[in-house]
Amino acid sequence: MNIPEYMQQVGQRARAASRVLARATTAQKNAALLAMAAMLESSRAQLLAENRKDMDAGKKSGQDAALLDRLELNDARIDAMADGVRQVATLSDPVGEITNLNYRPSGIQVGKMRVPLGVIGIIYESRPNVTADAAALCLKSGNATILRGGSEAYHSNHAIAACVRAGLRAAELPDDAVQVVETTERAAVNELVKLVSYVDVIVPRGGKGLIEMVSREARVPVIKHLDGICHVYIDDKADLAKAIPIAFNAKTHRYGVCNAMETLLVAESVAAQDAGVAGFQAQPGCIGGNVGTRFVDDADHAQRHAHLADLDA
Repeated sequence: MNIPEYMQQVGQRARAASRVLARATTAQKNAALLAMAAMLESSRAQLLAENRKDMDAGKKSGQDAALLDRLELNDARIDAMADGVRQVATLSDPVGEITNLNYRPSGIQVGKMRVPLGVIGIIYESRPNVTADAAALCLKSGNATILRGGSEAYHSNHAIAACVRAGLRAAELPDDAVQVVETTERAAVNELVKLVSYVDVIVPRGGKGLIEMVSREARVPVIKHLDGICHVYIDDKADLAKAIPIAFNAKTHRYGVCNAMETLLVAESVAAQDAGVAGFQAQPGCIGGNVGTRFVDDADHAQRHAHLADLDA
């Protein structure tokens, strides 16, 4: 495959599709989203079979348990994908929304109208559900998208993309509105971030190495995150019967995801309560031991600590 030529073709098709999407009605976009969700559910057996190929390859190559957990699809996660797409369909359509209307001294009324960006390139790792999430959000906002998922989820991503394309066709929207890059070659990423004629913005989702590489190589504007530390703060006015299970769930629901809790901040008055310590010890799977502890005075102190932690990360 001639990767530069292939990526140029992908970009051209995405740009043409973006012009159609920009004119699509809310009803069309919602119809496509609902059809996508239905296809995800009706294609469950195919999705699980394709994901099994990725899981087997990951185990064979020695991928760790956290990555395999992010990679795995099961019935519950397929249901969650479909539900997520349906939730996007219920959101108000941002395209054409007008805000901040004001009259100028000349009598002209000036405001801001929300319009699609055009073509969004999204580069991500591991989690195949991102394929459905990204496609749904870009479609609802009237943007075409080029998706480049991690090679470890190649079969899963393409199976999900097939459901997305079926949904687009059902609403008489172009297949090319959502494209998944066919090759796993890293060179495709290098080309994608330089498609200034066809791509309007790049969104990288992944580890620090990926974000830094995209930021360094891109000629297209990049919307990025970098380091972040997920905090949970238990205030002295919190209901501990609710707060402790919430904090515990924030860490243990899934250890391998990027929004799992990394820092627990506890108001000093809460930490002094026996009920606070006992509440955590009573949680299933909680292992006692000495851990680093940081007590804070109030919510403002907690916010300052979280901000400084992000800067230090």
